[in-house]
Amino acid sequence: MQSLYDIPAPAKLNLFLHITGRREDGYHLLQSAFMLIDWCDTLHFSLRQDGNVSREDLTWELPVDDLSTRAARALQTATGCALGVHIGVSKSVPAQAGMGGGSSDAASTLLALNCLWNLHLPVKSLMKIGLTLGADVPFFLCGRHAWVEGIGEKITPITLPNAQFLVAKPEAGLDTRLIFSDPELKRDSEPAIITGFAADALAFGRNDLQAVAQKLCPGVNQALAWLASLGLNGRMTGSGSAVFAHVAHGVNLDSAPGSMQVRLCSSLDVHPLLGWATSDGLSVGSVHCQPV
Repeated sequence: MQSLYDIPAPAKLNLFLHITGRREDGYHLLQSAFMLIDWCDTLHFSLRQDGNVSREDLTWELPVDDLSTRAARALQTATGCALGVHIGVSKSVPAQAGMGGGSSDAASTLLALNCLWNLHLPVKSLMKIGLTLGADVPFFLCGRHAWVEGIGEKITPITLPNAQFLVAKPEAGLDTRLIFSDPELKRDSEPAIITGFAADALAFGRNDLQAVAQKLCPGVNQALAWLASLGLNGRMTGSGSAVFAHVAHGVNLDSAPGSMQVRLCSSLDVHPLLGWATSDGLSVGSVHCQPV
């Protein structure tokens, strides 16, 4: 049986996240910079000839219809492929953290099955499928750090400085829908300019969702307070409960509250699966962002 083992699905950090408006259909318009980090899930794929898509949870139990199985079926539908797959999912990236764990699993599934099923789709075709699964999926398929706009579909690859981050995820997660539906959410940030971000990439802007998140989830306040106790300036990533801070030296993690998931993460140069599908014109942008 053909198999692909130990396929990584890396998480991301939103270095900043500004909400610049809202469309008539209710979707929020945003600007953000996404950075790939080395906190990864691991997926395993075994070819099935019967066309079925099955999944085995190797760490904790996942929803019946998680993003990896949805990605596999979406790829079948888009291509008419009659092959199937059994997916083993070893989770590490926490859920409802704002780190894109499920979206990254979906992207790695699309890239892996594009190879396992010999489909030879280019990245742009996979990104169209990925966007139907979630706004963050195309970013992970792009394979590089990116400046992201619109509802998440406008992606400009960028070069970012290598950096380390202390990431803390409180026990409680956050439901994205609760944050975006809150009437107190700031929705009118002035649009940023990518060159302005590039001048101070690791300290630029803020997360417009953070004030609402702190109201909804006390764990966010606890995580930010713990980072502050280490002399670090933390902020929330994405729309989940995880927070992070850029660190320039070693830190002692022993003081972290026991209920909190804590990890010292490094940025990735590129996605580990970059090149698994043809790029068909996608390239790194000319913007090179500088460290603080």
